[in-house]
Amino acid sequence: MLKSMSAGMRSLVGIGALVGLSAATVLVLDLETDVAPEIEAPIEAPINLAAIPIDAADFGIAAPLDVRTATLKRRETLSDLVNRLDLPNNDGHRALYSLTSSELLDARRARPGMALTAHVAEESLNAISIELEAGRRLMAKRLPDGEYQAMALNSRLIPQPMIVKGSIETSLYQDAQVLGAEDQQVVDFAQVFAYDLDFQREVHPGDQFEMVFDVLADERGNVIRRGNVLYAALNGKAVNKSFYRFTTPDENITDYFQENGESSTKFLMKTPINGARLSSRFGKRRHPISGYTRLHKGTDFAAPTGTPIFAAGNGVVERASRYGGYGHYIRIRHSKGYKTAYAHLSRYARGVRSGRRVRQGEVIGYVGSTGASTGPHLHYEVYKNGKAVDAMRLKLPTGRKLAMDPEILAEFEVERDRIDGIRLADNPPVPAILTAAAAPPAP
Repeated sequence: MLKSMSAGMRSLVGIGALVGLSAATVLVLDLETDVAPEIEAPIEAPINLAAIPIDAADFGIAAPLDVRTATLKRRETLSDLVNRLDLPNNDGHRALYSLTSSELLDARRARPGMALTAHVAEESLNAISIELEAGRRLMAKRLPDGEYQAMALNSRLIPQPMIVKGSIETSLYQDAQVLGAEDQQVVDFAQVFAYDLDFQREVHPGDQFEMVFDVLADERGNVIRRGNVLYAALNGKAVNKSFYRFTTPDENITDYFQENGESSTKFLMKTPINGARLSSRFGKRRHPISGYTRLHKGTDFAAPTGTPIFAAGNGVVERASRYGGYGHYIRIRHSKGYKTAYAHLSRYARGVRSGRRVRQGEVIGYVGSTGASTGPHLHYEVYKNGKAVDAMRLKLPTGRKLAMDPEILAEFEVERDRIDGIRLADNPPVPAILTAAAAPPAP
């Protein structure tokens, strides 16, 4: 029996035996003499239990789990993924079935890159977990009866503001991302200033920028998702303005307004494309294909094929079809006698056709090189009462002014002051709490 014990347990048993032997000796002496002799107990060093080697098996601690991780590949099913992990028996498929049968997981919506982790204990699968998205994980846990319990582990994501500000050294995109913004926040920021600024030509090193946007943080304070830009400011050579996000209560339209309540939105966007290079301006030029010198009625923006093109303003699509040397072409009729045209598209956005109403900033097509074109670019034209005008020099009507409605202006000022309070305050992350939603509920 002693041989089957670990070294640690044998040490403890030995200690106990010594204590028992001492007690027995005292008892014998008491029986053999009328008066118990005075025995001076030897001074022993205290036993350091932490120094005694103890095996995990002595306390029923399980052996370490074998953790296996893999990600879903293109044209691979979740069953294929489970097979690749080489899990014991048929446990992997039974655990996966518990997730799909509980409707927590739709196998048809599984996308390449989805990560699955398996925890294997000796000859059985302890659990599998699948990362669906940031802050949401599914788990199938083995129960004592050998069945698997499906559950969803969701981080309670706490909304909180995040401030990103600095000086432009390389580009707004790169500098803002280094400080914590992502693609969507930079795009939103650029769209706020799209009516006032050409980011390719009018942004310079040393220009100061600031943006405030919502984020969702998990239980450790890690940012899981970034949300809407609440505040956008740019102080540079070309422009010095700041805008606050606000939804008007009468029209329920979300827009960005200056401190005085004047909208950032103008009648038409100055550049209906992001990240493009101005390759040819409005005016007379020698055509690169025909060789003739004639009026270039628009502005050309060079960009990779497939770059989204936006409707410059609200209006109705007059034409969305091939149009001679313009290739794939869209023309939109706006109010006040304005029309805009977009040429050399690779394709049209879904649903864009003649007669359809579009909103400013809506994607209507994608950059291409169809028609008389030497490379992928957008040819953009603006017409005023039938006459072509230079979009880059056009003085356009401004958007809504909240000062015209004192009650709405007062509501905007409350939101403006709240955002300014965020900018001036220190906002430490608020811890979230991990919650588990089981299916079916745990007993």
